Amino acid sequence: MDIISSKKPGLKGRIEIPADKSITHRAFMFSALTKGKNIITNYSKGADCMSTLKIIRQLGCEVEFINDKQLIINAKNALIKPLSPLDCGNSGTTTRLMAGMLAGQKFNTELFGDESLSLRPMKRIIEPLELMGAKFEHNNYKLPIKISGQNLNGITYNSPLSSAQVKSCILLAGLFANGKTTFIEPYKSRNHTELMFEYMNADIQIKGNEITVSKSELSPSAITICGDISSAAFFIIAALITENSDITLKNIGINETRTGIIDILKQMNANIEILNEKTVSNEKVADIRVKYSDLKATTIEGSQIPRLIDEIPIIAVAATQAAGTTIIKNAQDLRNKEADRISAVTEFLKNMGADIEEKQDGFIINGKTKLKGNCETDTKHDHRIAMSAFVAGLVCEKPVKIKEFEWVNISFPEFLTLMEKLY
Repeated sequence: MDIISSKKPGLKGRIEIPADKSITHRAFMFSALTKGKNIITNYSKGADCMSTLKIIRQLGCEVEFINDKQLIINAKNALIKPLSPLDCGNSGTTTRLMAGMLAGQKFNTELFGDESLSLRPMKRIIEPLELMGAKFEHNNYKLPIKISGQNLNGITYNSPLSSAQVKSCILLAGLFANGKTTFIEPYKSRNHTELMFEYMNADIQIKGNEITVSKSELSPSAITICGDISSAAFFIIAALITENSDITLKNIGINETRTGIIDILKQMNANIEILNEKTVSNEKVADIRVKYSDLKATTIEGSQIPRLIDEIPIIAVAATQAAGTTIIKNAQDLRNKEADRISAVTEFLKNMGADIEEKQDGFIINGKTKLKGNCETDTKHDHRIAMSAFVAGLVCEKPVKIKEFEWVNISFPEFLTLMEKLY
């Protein structure tokens, strides 16, 4: 599906962003470990999360949809050997967390995915899991991966990178391992796993960037999932760069490990208000009001990167509309996402007329630039590239054609409907 994005005079209104994908994945998976009934409210309907839901059904969970926003996961008969290989679709989160969850079971499994996912690196989880005693068959650390269920032993793992997926994978394996499993990361990555483990009564200790779990069973729970700040980011920046905009996004997760984008945008002179703060299912939640702003350039690097890694493509769009030179570095892991996001962002922004230079680990972006548009751009089969290109199109002088926009359905099938409510 090809679509057109064109200049808008301003965005106005109040909308509710769909549920956080990272938390939804974890709510589905962790419910499968409880041996009881779990009520999940406000879950993500993106294709990635549906891949996780399908897999836990294959592993013995019963799923009952109560209404459009609520379901019950009954894990009384989980975990059991699946009758066929487990399809992770396009979801790296599903793959990496499932590998940790399944490595210590009493049965064998196989994980596979689509063409894009099959190119993504899995060495970062396989190596530490093997240190715990896990056994795998794979083709140069890529999918498909066969997992031979083993008795695992806890380890202390000093991770060379800050990655919530790697951390969660090892902590999940630790729930089934003998002794203690400790994960230490250079900078604090998103901590939804730790918070949900606490909420579901896992044996977990947290000391800064060091997290330790012991063998334990999670308690059946009622989990209400907040709006996804990574999805909200596209609307936040759309409002910041589109003149005369004033929007409010309701019930957004403001977990401190995910609000790097808010901190950076405020550094860039963004007019953003955090309203009605509360805690829901151990996660901080608030409304976010955003108005058009005269943005200023900034530098993003080091420990800031894990707190906004997924938002960097759309931050690059904001940087084209910020006065001065924005530098983004230490973000080389962007090249290992659904697409090489450094290359893809550089390509579509250059096509639109931006002054952007690609670096091995990020970008140099000179602003403020009038984007010309009048071009086609390729999503590279990446949902965040598609949505970032759409937002850039809102301030282009001429319309932009975005090819294969259906890749947005991987994470955010409601994107266009919600955006149209603000015109």
